[in-house]
This record gives sequence, structure tokens and C-alpha cells, in this order.
Amino acid sequence: MWMIIVIALLTLLKYLDVGPLVNLSWWWIVAMAAFAFLWFEFFERMLGLDKRKDHMHFEKMKKDRVKRSFDKGKPRR
Repeated sequence: MWMIIVIALLTLLKYLDVGPLVNLSWWWIVAMAAFAFLWFEFFERMLGLDKRKDHMHFEKMKKDRVKRSFDKGKPRR
């Protein structure tokens, strides 16, 4: 996600001609956007990073559900 934010920020700064980005070619920003696209569409899937995040999320949900079910059976003082 940070990659998308950086690309959006650089695009805005380049469009407004701010600071050292005046001399930066648009091709650098396009290349970063293309890399981000390739990363999120192909490389992340090949490395299994998208599934790892899903598994961690579902494991957390499972642990919370088990904890809630055991907490219901305890008498309150």
C-alpha cells in the first residue's frame, strides 16, 4: 500500500512542479506505477503473500471466536 501512496504523491508533486521533481521525467513515475501493477498482480501471488495475509486474518478470527465461546461458559462474579 505504501508503494501506491508514494506513486500518488510523486504524481501530484510532479504535476504541480514542486521541488526537485521539476527535472524528473514522467517515465520514472510511469515505470514505478508499472512496477507496482506487476507486483500486486503477479509477484505477490507467486510469492504467496496475498494468501498469507488471508490466513493470518482468518486465524485471528478463529482464535477470537474460540475465546468468545469459552468466555460465555464461565460464570461471572
